[in-house]
Amino acid sequence: MSIFNRIARGACAAFVAASVIGAATVASAEEGKAVFPDTSRLVSIGGSITEIVYALGEEGKLIARDSTGTYPEAAKALPDVGYMRALSPEGVLSVNPSGILALAGSGPKEAVDVLRKASVTFIEVPETFDHAGILEKIRVVGKALGADAKADALEASVDADLKEAEKLTADVKERKRVLFILSMQGGKILAAGSDNAADGIIKLAGGVNAVEGVPGYKQLSEEAVVTAKPDVILMMNRGGDHAAAADDLFAHPGIASTPAAENKKLVQMDGSYLLGFGPRTAGAIRDLAIALYGDAIKD
Repeated sequence: MSIFNRIARGACAAFVAASVIGAATVASAEEGKAVFPDTSRLVSIGGSITEIVYALGEEGKLIARDSTGTYPEAAKALPDVGYMRALSPEGVLSVNPSGILALAGSGPKEAVDVLRKASVTFIEVPETFDHAGILEKIRVVGKALGADAKADALEASVDADLKEAEKLTADVKERKRVLFILSMQGGKILAAGSDNAADGIIKLAGGVNAVEGVPGYKQLSEEAVVTAKPDVILMMNRGGDHAAAADDLFAHPGIASTPAAENKKLVQMDGSYLLGFGPRTAGAIRDLAIALYGDAIKD
C-alpha cells in the first residue's frame, strides 16, 4: 500500500470516528441566532467569512480556512482545508474543529451534507450580493462567535462606508454597460448573468450588467456579445502580461465591434476584493465606480 493510500485511509477512519462520536449538531443561521457552543477551534469556509472573523478581531478562534480565505495576509498562515466549492469532509474534519462556519454555496452538496451530520456544530452563513447581504453576514458571524458587540460596531462602520461609496454614482445619468467575463478558455466567453457576485458589484458601482436576465454564468455566442453592447469589459486580475491579454481580448470576434473594444475599455481587479462581498466591498465599489466613470463622479 502506498503512503498516499495509507494517509487517505487514516483520514477516512478519523472522519468516520468523528462522525459517530455524538449526535449531529447542525445550527441554522435563520434570523442570525445560531451560536457555537465551543469557539476554540473553528474552520471558516468562504473568503468573506474569514475576512469578517479577522475584522472582528476574533481570528484567535480560527484553526483553518478554505483556499479562498487569503485576506488578510495573516490568514494564509492557517492550514488550508480545500476550495469551498470542492470540499472533502475528511479534509475539513482532519483539523479536529469544534465548529465549522461556512458560506452558503459551499459544496459539493454531498460533502456539506456529511459535514452537517458530523458531531461538529455547522453554521451556514447566508449570502446575497447586495448592501444588506454584507451586513447580514457580519451579524450572523458575530452572533456565531459570541461577538455581538464587535459585530454591531463593524456593521455600523461597513454600512456607513457602503452608503458613501454608493453615493458616488447616484447622479450618473448615462449608465455604463458592463460585461463581466469569468474566462475565455478556448476563445469561448463565459460571462456573468444575474444573481451572482459580479452582477451585484456592477450594480453597486452604478453600472448595468450587459447580460441581465440570465441567471448565473453563461457561455455567450459571438452574436450575444455583440448584442450586449458592453461599454466596459470587467475581469479578475490574474497577473501576467495585462497588455497582451487586452490585445487578445479586443481582437476576439465577438468583442471587436463592441463599444468596449472601440474605446479599449478593460477593467481588471483582484477577484477576492471585487467579488468578496465583505468588509472591503465599499472600497471595491469606489474603485470600480471611478474606473467606469472617471472624473464624472470625483468630488
